[in-house]
Amino acid sequence: MVYLPHTDEERRQMLAAIGLRNIADLFQDIPEPFCYPALGLPDPLSELEVLQELQEIAAYNLNVYTVPTFLGAGAYRHWVPSVVDAIISRGEFYTAYTPYQAEVSQGTLQAIFEYQSMICDLTGMEVANASHYDGATAAAEAVIQAYNVFRRKRNKVVLSPTLHPHYRAVIRTYTQGMDLEIVGDEESTLSGMESLNKYSLEHLVGLIDDQTACIFIQTPDFLGRLENLDGIADKIHARDKQTLLAVVTHPLSLGLFRPPGDYGADIVLGEGQPLGLGLNFGGPYLGFYATRSKYLRQMAGRLVGATVDMEGRPGYTLTLTTREQHIRREKATSNICTNQGLMALAATVYLSALGQHGLRQIAELNYHKAHYAADVIDALDGYSVVRESQFFNEFMVRCPAPVAEINEFLLHDIEDFEIVGGYDLSRDYPQLENYMLVAVTEMNTKDEINMFAEALAAFTTVSQNRSEFYV
Repeated sequence: MVYLPHTDEERRQMLAAIGLRNIADLFQDIPEPFCYPALGLPDPLSELEVLQELQEIAAYNLNVYTVPTFLGAGAYRHWVPSVVDAIISRGEFYTAYTPYQAEVSQGTLQAIFEYQSMICDLTGMEVANASHYDGATAAAEAVIQAYNVFRRKRNKVVLSPTLHPHYRAVIRTYTQGMDLEIVGDEESTLSGMESLNKYSLEHLVGLIDDQTACIFIQTPDFLGRLENLDGIADKIHARDKQTLLAVVTHPLSLGLFRPPGDYGADIVLGEGQPLGLGLNFGGPYLGFYATRSKYLRQMAGRLVGATVDMEGRPGYTLTLTTREQHIRREKATSNICTNQGLMALAATVYLSALGQHGLRQIAELNYHKAHYAADVIDALDGYSVVRESQFFNEFMVRCPAPVAEINEFLLHDIEDFEIVGGYDLSRDYPQLENYMLVAVTEMNTKDEINMFAEALAAFTTVSQNRSEFYV
């Protein structure tokens, strides 16, 4: 049965108002053969039959939760406790939008307040927002914040060449037309570097001058390396006392290592996908963001504050909203006009479920499994792990052939199993041809890691046999 909201008389009146006699006259400009074409649809199916057919189609897709995967580069296969989906699927959260009206949004507002508090604890910072679309947009908003801190009088930004390539691209897209000078990761620099280590922190700090608004450093960086940032703030301020330090980080690594707030970061941000969000076909994700209290007025995104009502009972409300798009738009510090509220809730539930000790345990699993994998792969003929610095859950591997060829072999040319290999670093760093970025998380078992190493060794054997055959 089809429900038609308009009566015959109402339709007659509407047609008369535009000078038409019937519905057909609305489509008189469309050639008749195209008005009612034969669609060639299959026979109708029951709900049961449709579900079975969709399941058969879905079975053709590769599912990273059913095959071993070692692909990371910013989005990772992590365990998501069942309680996360159970909570965010509740109607009062799932359908909630922006909590403008505090009197009817206390649950959502409290959840956001808890999220902000946890991000501050995690990063060692004083204030956090809720929130950005992903880590890349959070990075772009950090540039805009720094630009506004200096009242748009400083227009230079220093980016580490090992900052995530997507972050660097989004920063440039966001800020085009703002007359910013972005240095440190120029295309000529990336293609001309003989060694990434040549562009050390000292080199980046050397690019700072009295026109620099901020410098971006990532740890663990895109190549998986842990940067030693002890004393980095002092080095930056020795060059220029006011330049802001923005640190991009992996949230799970903070369960094991010192938070950026401890070594002088002014802004801390990153991708919140590892905090209980799953891969989800690439989104929606969550950009977490924290800063110092003195920069609060220049921070984009929403902020929930705790207060008390007239009877002294605790309550929560959006605060400092004059900086947002819905009020005083012409003076807004950002184009962000919504937030990833449901994703922030998922991260809150995840962090609450794990607690401090659980988060550390997950971080340790990532760290130790990655180092086990590195040792196993490093022992293979033709492969060598880059060990010039420490790493968390990702590391670089020098391979005996192009990474694309190896990944194709891992996925299609091995009997009895399929493996999703690592990331081809030559896509972003031309000088890293034949380098694979391998990601290992708590989801990778010892058997999977050993299977991966065996498959890499098998590729070498097959390649050698093919070479000998053609010779």
